[in-house]
Amino acid sequence: MKFLDQVKIFIKAGDGGVGSPSFRREKFIEFGGPDGGDGGKGGSVIFKSERNLNTLIDYRYQQHFKAKRGGDGKGQNRTGRGGNDLILKVPIGTQVFEEDNKTLVFDFKNENEEYVAAIGGKGGLGNTRFKSSTNRAPRKFTKGTKGEEFWIWLQLKTIADIGIIGLPNAGKSTLLSRITSANPKIANYKFTTLNPNLGVAIYDDKEITLADIPGLIKGAHEGVGLGIKFLKHIERCKILLHMIDVSENDLVLTYKQIRNELKKYSYDLLKKKEIIVFNKVDLIEVNELKEKIKLFENKIKKKVNILSNTDKMLISKLKSSLLGHVFK
Repeated sequence: MKFLDQVKIFIKAGDGGVGSPSFRREKFIEFGGPDGGDGGKGGSVIFKSERNLNTLIDYRYQQHFKAKRGGDGKGQNRTGRGGNDLILKVPIGTQVFEEDNKTLVFDFKNENEEYVAAIGGKGGLGNTRFKSSTNRAPRKFTKGTKGEEFWIWLQLKTIADIGIIGLPNAGKSTLLSRITSANPKIANYKFTTLNPNLGVAIYDDKEITLADIPGLIKGAHEGVGLGIKFLKHIERCKILLHMIDVSENDLVLTYKQIRNELKKYSYDLLKKKEIIVFNKVDLIEVNELKEKIKLFENKIKKKVNILSNTDKMLISKLKSSLLGHVFK
């Protein structure tokens, strides 16, 4: 499935039905009087959040959405049928913006939330409504009002418990594939991940959602590489898992480079809880690993976890630790 996190669409609620100008036409009743019913209400356009969706791709090829209009009123005081509402499903984390793409009107944070984006028009009045003591045979009736219509923007910000960040080719996608059922593209070159990948990890009957974010490089907050396009997807993550390739020459510099990009994009990202993982520990000697960990922890003042995506015990240990951090 292709990933799409921003789209502009046109929505139109249904117009109200026309009121009826009908008069009674019955045998032996000379002056039947008005019996025109009201028009039906137009359908509204409603957005509803769904947990099993993670992209806005459904709105890529169809950009115009219209609800049904209300039915016209009929004789014998029959009201027109109301137009059916149009339910548009979106992923949790979707934000609805006005046409300027700046004014936020609704933010979906939970499953099965509903937002009425465009309200259907009211039905017109039948001539029965205008009957009075001085006007026994009104011919007046009204048309229904127009349903709301406008362009809006949908933006998706992924909601996950843990966001996996780091330089390209740090092993983020491999970790996601090891501890969840996700099947991201994995290869030995930079920018293998072009879109965020989501996966669910289950351990001791508990589950957490992880998001693998495309690799960040220097200048990501200004649009270099793929970073700026997807940095927004970690804004809603509770915890950041910062993965570092332990074979890099200067691990402190590597760490600070990513943190600096987060800071320049949004200082709030630095306030999130962080788990640091040295990955690919199988590529270096044990003594060298110990020395790198000691140097890093002395300078950064944070604890380091180790991982090798070929070591099942280390993977299981990290998985258990992640659950502990989420449900702490």
